[in-house]
Amino acid sequence: MGKPVNSRSQKQTSAAAPVGAAEADIAPPAPGPVDKAMEVLTALAKAGAPHRLADLARSTGLAKPTVHRLLRALASSGYAEAGPGGSYRPGPRLLGLAAGALADDAALRRAGPLLDELRSRTGLFASYVVRDDRAVIHLDVRAPAQDFGLDLGPGFREPLTAGAAGLALLAALPAEESEALSTGPDGAPADEATRAVMSAAARDGYAFDGADAWPDRRALAAAVRDATGRAVGAVVLSGLPFTLDEASARLYGPMVRSAAAAVSAGLAAQAGARLGVVPGPERDTGPGVSRTGGDDEAEVAR
Repeated sequence: MGKPVNSRSQKQTSAAAPVGAAEADIAPPAPGPVDKAMEVLTALAKAGAPHRLADLARSTGLAKPTVHRLLRALASSGYAEAGPGGSYRPGPRLLGLAAGALADDAALRRAGPLLDELRSRTGLFASYVVRDDRAVIHLDVRAPAQDFGLDLGPGFREPLTAGAAGLALLAALPAEESEALSTGPDGAPADEATRAVMSAAARDGYAFDGADAWPDRRALAAAVRDATGRAVGAVVLSGLPFTLDEASARLYGPMVRSAAAAVSAGLAAQAGARLGVVPGPERDTGPGVSRTGGDDEAEVAR
């Protein structure tokens, strides 16, 4: 359980194919300047900044001269900022845009005090996550006074099937959509342990990592729903294995479930959550299954 079976590809599918052309003969279009700039911004915003040029090139798959040219352009407009030794970090304009969007989100405003309470009562990391295609992103993270060296902060990203945060969301989705999202790139279904965690989450209202999810941490999560009942995020507790074991999960599980229900109740009173599923690349998910991030499935910050 917990193996990352899906990852976002940098390739894009062709918008239109010649009639009668074999699929193998149709090459995806090359990434354009905007695509490359967005790849660099995404890599720049990952945890661990400032990032070296070589690391950004390796992360994006782009050539160093291309990455360097894009970084200079981003820096000139305030979206990137030069750091020591030729490294780069997110610039003030990018940080300002992110802060403005997050401060205006109903779910995060309601989740904040509850995350603080969970952190205080458990001594663990408390965070709010949303789904980004086949991954989850921690948007708000409240760290305990003693973090034991656990590298978890805002912007932390993990595969949807890798642990409790994503599995809690998968368990809250309609069965066909959940099955499509938990299927590997080769079409292989989720393993038995992953299905067991999702089944327990559907039954108990919260998901708990199995022993093999991550080598250095465990997580406990419950889905948050908006006014329509759609799963738009999750409240998560994270800690080291010895601080969040089976016994503590049984104790903290109802607390996380209650916090997620409180956020959901607040959203139900205020129709519409600005942050939810971020659309992924266009692709078919199978007969009868809507495309991930379709217009009727997700609202993106506008």
